[in-house]
Amino acid sequence: MRSFWTKWLAAGLMALAVGAVHAQAASDTANPAPGAVTNPAINPPQPLANVASQNIFDVPPRDLAAEARKQKQRSVVQPGNNAPVWREVNSDQRHYSSLPDPEAGVLIQRTGQKWRMFRNGVITVYGGWLLVGVAVAILGFFLWRGMIPLKTPRTGRMIERFTPMERMVHWTMAISFVALAVSGIIMMFGKFFLLPLLGHTLFGWLTYLLKNIHNIVGPLFTLSIIVGFVMFVKDNLPRAVDWQWVRSFGGLASGRHVPSHRFNAGEKLWFWGGLVVFGIIVSISGWVLDMIVPGMDYFRGTMQVANIVHAIAATIMMAMAFGHIYMGTIGMEGAYRAMRDGWVDEAWAKEHHELWYDDIKSGKIPVQRSRAGTATPPVSAPRPSGRG
Repeated sequence: MRSFWTKWLAAGLMALAVGAVHAQAASDTANPAPGAVTNPAINPPQPLANVASQNIFDVPPRDLAAEARKQKQRSVVQPGNNAPVWREVNSDQRHYSSLPDPEAGVLIQRTGQKWRMFRNGVITVYGGWLLVGVAVAILGFFLWRGMIPLKTPRTGRMIERFTPMERMVHWTMAISFVALAVSGIIMMFGKFFLLPLLGHTLFGWLTYLLKNIHNIVGPLFTLSIIVGFVMFVKDNLPRAVDWQWVRSFGGLASGRHVPSHRFNAGEKLWFWGGLVVFGIIVSISGWVLDMIVPGMDYFRGTMQVANIVHAIAATIMMAMAFGHIYMGTIGMEGAYRAMRDGWVDEAWAKEHHELWYDDIKSGKIPVQRSRAGTATPPVSAPRPSGRG
């Protein structure tokens, strides 16, 4: 019994103590001691204490009739001031439209102006100067070095470098690429150098024609890239000897011979960087712009992004192609004939692709890879080195 009353007494004393503490706290709050208000240990700062949050559902309803009356009054006081209407049109808000297009209700897309400025500013200016700079650099190199000739006389013994099928795929890829590059350059930069010469009417018809050629040839170029990749990927795999070619830049400046297999490191960089990477990017973005990707929603924002990606990748690809075209035509003796006829002289093979030539001489690679009767080596009597 004594234990029971002892517990009750202890509980009562505890309640009295807690009450006294709360009373003292309330008294301190009502009558703070000097300096207690500014003491950060007692009253830490509350920078957002007086900020009341807004209920997101507490949005005042719009009185469209009142807005219409105000606009009518404005037209009397300020004739021609149609700012509220255009502000509404330029708000990116979707309004009602009877047209079936999902974006028909948005009359003006504000991001379209940003796309136009980036395309006509950054891409057109810097991309144009990139192409001009590369072309000038190649011209300067040619004037300094000229066509790289063979150092040894031709033997008259021919080696098949490209089969008829490989040449057909290459020329399909090359011709379609040139058609796309020329039409793309005129559509992107033609207003700066062709429009003043042709006038608006003729230039408009020209770009309209080139636009359709561009759209039709694009898928053919993509198909040629896929077939070309399957044909040439085996001989374009990186090897340890390629690093030696990269370090000396193929001996183009020094004239020193750098051994390589069927394709050197420069050709492999063009294959993987130009054709595979940028070729795929250009193709995919081009298919989006052609609107031939099944199951895709072609919104304005999607088309603008695809246009930017397509323009940047195509510009870089064209800059890389300038070097490839130069070396395959006037930059190196015998390079164009290799792709035109499919055959090269033994002297050319040994001088430019010595490791490939060694594999042929050892029997690892046949001298003629195409089926007999489908390709005939051109007549080439032994003669001193020269152009051609």
